[in-house]
Amino acid sequence: MSSVKHDVVVIGGGNAGISVAARMLRKGKLDVAIVEPRDQHFFQPLFSHIAAGAAKMNEAVRPQHSVMPKQARWIQNRVTHVQPEENTVLLADGTQVEYKQLIVCPGLQLDFNAIPGLPQAMDGVTGSSDYDPALVTRTWSMIEGLSKGTAVFVQPPGPAKCAGAAQKVAYMACDYWRSAGRLADIEVHLVVPSPTVFGMPDVDAELNRKIREYGIELHTSSTLESVNAETRSVNLDAGAEKVTLSYDLLHVVPPQSAPDWLKATDLPRAETYGGFVDVDDQHLRHRRYRNVWSLGDAAGSSNSKSGGALRKQTKVVALNVLDVLAGKEPRHSYNGYSVCPFTLSRGTAFFAEFDQQYRPMKSYPVLKMAKERRWQWVMDRWIFPQIYWHMILKGRA
Repeated sequence: MSSVKHDVVVIGGGNAGISVAARMLRKGKLDVAIVEPRDQHFFQPLFSHIAAGAAKMNEAVRPQHSVMPKQARWIQNRVTHVQPEENTVLLADGTQVEYKQLIVCPGLQLDFNAIPGLPQAMDGVTGSSDYDPALVTRTWSMIEGLSKGTAVFVQPPGPAKCAGAAQKVAYMACDYWRSAGRLADIEVHLVVPSPTVFGMPDVDAELNRKIREYGIELHTSSTLESVNAETRSVNLDAGAEKVTLSYDLLHVVPPQSAPDWLKATDLPRAETYGGFVDVDDQHLRHRRYRNVWSLGDAAGSSNSKSGGALRKQTKVVALNVLDVLAGKEPRHSYNGYSVCPFTLSRGTAFFAEFDQQYRPMKSYPVLKMAKERRWQWVMDRWIFPQIYWHMILKGRA
């Protein structure tokens, strides 16, 4: 069994892992290793646009080696366990990686198997999801090919990364069907787990306006209970009643949780659903293991999981780890900010900005962001991807 040592070990080479490592490395020469098994890197926020035919898959993927910080060591392997008492990460090939500081950000796993019948539906020609890279382009083929019938879009209960992506695809699909003269012949259902479509009055008002405009039937306080791929039907748990819908197109954002290997470690809080790393909300430092940190989707912080939240967290964790390495106490705090871009058509969007309690938290107080505009769509579709590839992953934004 081989063993290696690094001052800082980062688990995960997604947005969180690369950007936090890049931020630290820009501050000085450090011994940083990133553990990431995949050879492709995806910009997932673009998946909704790809699913709606407004972007191409090659815009959202790069070779993993091309986005890795040059000063960091890339360990292309899979984590199987973490032993925080021994400051050790175990890898699939038997290697032990010792660390002084550990940053845990492996992202989430998609739990399609948590819904009976859902995996079978995803294997068919009428079921898809823009959360699985293998299924994203199929979603657009389904939308483009549907001329009449019933389309069902399902948003899962949390925790999930940008769970509202199911809504984004629904609105863009309706916009396409309307432009093609088909919307009147397609019955559209949107299933959300919350009592309202989002949870903030101004955001709800704008989304409900668009839902009425497209003629979408909204199912609130409802979750997907099971799917029957043979009969093309879904069963919804709507609290006091059960609802069954037939479909010709089914788009599902699946339930999500921390990776199974992470759930089996001592890093999550025992009573916490999903297996997320037990960190405090401010410093994103582990409550029990003081040399362990977590950010992004795998962190057990109370904020809504999004790329906008991660961008704030990245700076906090990078600076706090550098403080600790310098023998200081962590001085930087995360304020709970999150943002959800809603594409309302294939050319308009708006941004919902909020804190942990879904209270408005505007970047520009004088500007009403929860209003459908063309420029916000341009930001989401064209500008943010460029900022991601050329600035965020470089530790510059």
